[in-house]
Amino acid sequence: MRTADQFSSAPTDYNVVVPDGWFQLSLDPEERDRSIIALAELTFRGQDNAPLLKKQFMQDLQRKAKDAYQVGGTELYLSTMAVGPVPLASSLLISVPGPDEWPETSDAEALAEHLADRSRGNNGEIGVVDLAVAGKAVRQRRREIADPARQLGNTLPTTTLTYYVPIPTTTRWLLLNFSTPIDQLADQMVELFDTVAGTLHWK
Repeated sequence: MRTADQFSSAPTDYNVVVPDGWFQLSLDPEERDRSIIALAELTFRGQDNAPLLKKQFMQDLQRKAKDAYQVGGTELYLSTMAVGPVPLASSLLISVPGPDEWPETSDAEALAEHLADRSRGNNGEIGVVDLAVAGKAVRQRRREIADPARQLGNTLPTTTLTYYVPIPTTTRWLLLNFSTPIDQLADQMVELFDTVAGTLHWK
């Protein structure tokens, strides 16, 4: 395993391994619409009687993609997996926030303390973990009440799992932000998210 002090310069890229049933939605404004149409066609394949739902679905994807791009999003994955008729709804947003959004540190313990202080009383579980390849990272799990106005009428609470991973030889951070509205399977989904985060490695 390569540690941060073994890099002579900052890595130029990263890689994560995601399940086969996760669709990568492009955040590039020039490619976004084609990607949204492709996912909508996949999701509503064989459902020609649901044009309104399909339109709402595409509008929601457009909003999510724009919001993700504005916060430094580099990749957005949406699950198309299902168990029988039950969709395993989940998402992963990978982003690199601006340098002025975080303390100038590459120390996971320091960032964990900063996050705990900033969101005291509503920070869920925060701790420092060791990823198999990428090394130390901050792991934060939260459960949030749904906002039906922003989530197509969804009233289910959302479980989010965020990994804050220091980018070697810099004071920037890579964020892996997982979420799922499947409250009854939250623990199992978090196990899957942990597994995906563990595949992160630098190039």
